[in-house]
Amino acid sequence: MSAAPPLLRVERLGMSFGGLKAVNEVDLEVPAGKITAIIGPNGAGKTTFFNLVSGFHAPTEGRVVFDGEDVTGLPPHRMARRGVARTFQTTRLFPEASVLDNVIVGRRLHTRSNVFDAVFRSRRHRREDEESRVKALEALAATGTRDLADVPVANVSQEAGKRVAIALALATEPRLLLLDEPAAGINPHETDGLSTLIRSIVQRGVTVCLVEHKMRMVMDLSDHVAVLNYGRKIAEGTPAEIRGDPKVIDAYLGAEHA
Repeated sequence: MSAAPPLLRVERLGMSFGGLKAVNEVDLEVPAGKITAIIGPNGAGKTTFFNLVSGFHAPTEGRVVFDGEDVTGLPPHRMARRGVARTFQTTRLFPEASVLDNVIVGRRLHTRSNVFDAVFRSRRHRREDEESRVKALEALAATGTRDLADVPVANVSQEAGKRVAIALALATEPRLLLLDEPAAGINPHETDGLSTLIRSIVQRGVTVCLVEHKMRMVMDLSDHVAVLNYGRKIAEGTPAEIRGDPKVIDAYLGAEHA
């Protein structure tokens, strides 16, 4: 495992739905400044793991430690304020609103204006509106979608929509970015472009943890890989170590990766 200190650590993390253990006593560290991939077959518990880390579910056992602080069970808005942002398998944007307005939503996490400020267009409200617009445009520029700022989300391509969703997450100024299947549904050329974007995000000081099924992308992009199967972690290591691990080959990758 990388010598970089962990930004995120989970200890014996578990989530049960009735009698089903979707995540089962998982221990994992995500080093700061690196790219960590979570892989495994469908139903392995990967998205549930993200839901636990980002606060969408409270774990039934174990704990989540972010930057040395126990944040187990904190709701999503409090996790976001601490610097944890995520995207989803299916892009969640407002289709009729412009790309820019969608990303500005992410900046609202850092504003303090209230209803009074909005109604009377107070100085604070005007200042925060302008700051939000500037930061949103910066996030769009960072994801290569600045020229789409005024376009309704419904009119952009699937690949552009994924970049806009990442821009929205970046607008919250995260320290940890969770990407849930960012390359799903896009072609190989677009996947390569997305990998380049993810590397650039890490170079800006953001730690990335992603769930992804495209193994070429995972193996080329990641510093560290963890493998889940039936909710349990069955392996972790460098991409080269995972590629040759018999347990992973048997459970997920298949013989062609051996």
